[in-house]
Formats: sequence, structure tokens, C-alpha cells
Amino acid sequence: MDRPLVIVTEPLAEGAAEWLAARCEVVRARPEESAFAEAAQRASGLVVRTYTQVDGALLDRLPQLKVVGRAGVGLDNIDLAATAARGITVHNTPDANTQAVVEYVLCLLCDSLRPRVFLDQPVAPDIWNEIRSDVVGLWQMDELVLGVLGLGRIGKRVAQVARAIGFEVVYHDLLDIPTEHRHGATTVEVEALFAESDIVSIHIDGRPENRHFVGANLLEFLRPDAILINTSRGMVLDHDALAAYLRANPGAQALLDVHDPEPFTAENPLLALPNAHLAPHLASRTETAMENMSWVVRDVVASLSPRGQ
Repeated sequence: MDRPLVIVTEPLAEGAAEWLAARCEVVRARPEESAFAEAAQRASGLVVRTYTQVDGALLDRLPQLKVVGRAGVGLDNIDLAATAARGITVHNTPDANTQAVVEYVLCLLCDSLRPRVFLDQPVAPDIWNEIRSDVVGLWQMDELVLGVLGLGRIGKRVAQVARAIGFEVVYHDLLDIPTEHRHGATTVEVEALFAESDIVSIHIDGRPENRHFVGANLLEFLRPDAILINTSRGMVLDHDALAAYLRANPGAQALLDVHDPEPFTAENPLLALPNAHLAPHLASRTETAMENMSWVVRDVVASLSPRGQ
């Protein structure tokens, strides 16, 4: 019996890739490559990560497709209406990278609040004391308010960790979050979240109506020395409006792990600003999280074979 053909467009963890290859014919190719075109007519499975856009045009090239696996959390790069109309099953890995992203947010908080320096050679006592005088954090975390925009899986864990450290935590979410799932965070209106928070961490999804959700209308509420962190989706933040805010408030900071587009281009208005810090989408980059996300292949194989073998 012929094994089902699965196209993998972006890298998977080695163990998951080998497991898939033992059960399916696998072609590794991006949509623009000739190998993809050669395999498209026969492919019954497709595995993607972040940068493959699974839209109607791509699906039209895959007439035998039965299942799409997204090795990641969000599904905003997959047209769910188009897949549903074709009867295609879609799988993802909703909780695979929660711990990694929460750790990353904590690292960004530490970087922004606790300056550090390391010495690679002995220094004279006066230099030692001078360094200790210069490297001083202005605030402790238990003196600050952290605002969490979006109390989903990751937002809840950020709130839990922040409360444990000592932050006062406020949040805003479209849903009514049960008290026992708030981890001590207080619900506020979105304008109040931006006005009351020393730090705002964004954790909303990439649905179309969230494009530029954080724009000039909300940024105007931010304090002049606020810290804004975005590890969710680049498109939820209006970068032109953020650039205007940062130029007007040199004491503020933006720590951005996600961008629109990715990779960002020379036209990005934040590049020239000393208080904008742009990272290359690293929040989920731990070996464990990438392994967890890659195992979406189990669901893909199960959808192609009732026994998943």
C-alpha cells in the first residue's frame, strides 16, 4: 500500500521529522520551490510553521489535501474558511510553547528593569565602586503595575509569574475570565490598562479585527516612561503610531519580538529609535518548545490513517 505523501514547508525537530518519514512519504520544500510543485498533485498532508501562508491559492495547488498541521500555536497564517470549505482538517499545538514564551517575557522584564554588567578582569577599588554606583535599577518589580492585554494561555501564565514576583497585575480581555483563572490579576477596561500600567505585555491573537488594535488611540494613554512588550503578533501593533509615541517619550521603551512583516525591512519606522528594541521572533525558541510544536505530525498522521501508523 502506498504511503501518504506529506509536504513539510519549514523545519521540524529531528525526532518528529524522522517519525513522520517512517510513516509517510515526505517532501521538504517551500511553496515557491519546484519540489513543492512536483509533489502538490499527490500530497494528502501539509505541515507548516510560521511563514507559509495556507490560503485559497495554495490550497488550489493541492487537490488531494486532507490535513494541515501547523507546528505552532496560532492559526492566523491558515485560512480556516478555505480549509473548511474543502473539508480539510487543521491541527496545531496550542500549549506547546507557553512556558518558553513566558520565560522570554520574564527575561525582557529583567533586561528592562535590572541593568547588569560583568567584569572580565580585576579593577581598582575606585572603579569597582564607580561601577556599583552607576549600575542601579530604578525600580523593583514589586513597585510596578504590569498590564496584560489578553488573558489567554500565555497571558494567564505571565500574570501568574508576575504576581509571584510581586507585580500588581491588571488585565483586559474580551472574555469574562473566571476569578480562579486570573491568578490575582484585576480586570480593567483597555484604556485603563494602558493608563495604569508601568509595563504593558501584549498577548492577543492574530484575528483580522485585531490588526493595529494597539494604535494611537491606546498609546496616548501610556505613561511617558512606560515599557511596551509584544510577543504575540506583529500586526496587532501600529508601528507608525508606536514610533511617534517613542519619539515623543524618550524615557519609554518598546521591546518587540514580533513584527509586520517578518523579517522587518529598512522601512520599519522603529529601526532608528534608540528606545525601540527589535528581536528576530525568539520567544518560542527553546529546544523543548520547538520539539513540542513539531509533534503536530502525530495528529497529521492520525488524520491520514485511522491507526496513526
